[in-house]
Amino acid sequence: MAFQPIVDVASGRPWAHEALVRGLDGQGAGWVLGQVTEANRYAFDQACRVKAIELAAWLGMGQQADTRLSINFLPNAVYQPEACIRATLAAARRTGFPPERIIFEVTENERVVDGAHLKAIFTEYKRQGFHTAIDDFGSGYSGLNLLAEFQPDIIKLDMELTRAIDTDRARRSIVGAILTVCRDLGITPVAEGIETPGEAKALRDLGITLMQGYLFARPAVERLVSPAMDFEPAVA
Repeated sequence: MAFQPIVDVASGRPWAHEALVRGLDGQGAGWVLGQVTEANRYAFDQACRVKAIELAAWLGMGQQADTRLSINFLPNAVYQPEACIRATLAAARRTGFPPERIIFEVTENERVVDGAHLKAIFTEYKRQGFHTAIDDFGSGYSGLNLLAEFQPDIIKLDMELTRAIDTDRARRSIVGAILTVCRDLGITPVAEGIETPGEAKALRDLGITLMQGYLFARPAVERLVSPAMDFEPAVA
């Protein structure tokens, strides 16, 4: 696993670290996910969860006050939410990692076969004390329809919405409208793919304080990195 921080730009500190799967020889997530089949999907999903928690605990993330661990999961690998979460809970107990500081992300890019099934997963995960997130929001198959069905704790705005937002009026307007929905529904927004100080400042002006991207840190294999803060966020 590699870890990339989600930064609270108001404090300059990591708000969370996202666990990103890597191959044993350094291959990227795309290569690894290309090896996933129907036959090994469940085992892969379970192994990634456990490995992310074990490494996060080993790196001392559990001792960092208010720092969360974000884990991507494959909803089509979860046959029964209550049963499939057992290994996650066991890993958290074994390593002493607080379950209430674990976030489960589902990407909007993965076509969800059964919407009711995903809703049941989110409901069970919330019941167990985990947080939930929709990743890559604004890039996938269902857009606002997915948000209408499932109200997660967090949505992560896709980089296609945040790219060059400081010079793009249409993107600022669209993101502003999404933030209004987030406020109405009590959802925390995170901006992904931030690469320039201008993007960060524009998003801060819109009211987003949680950001992730190469401007702050690149993913680091089996280690936690402190974010770079080489810009002055505008006052919201």
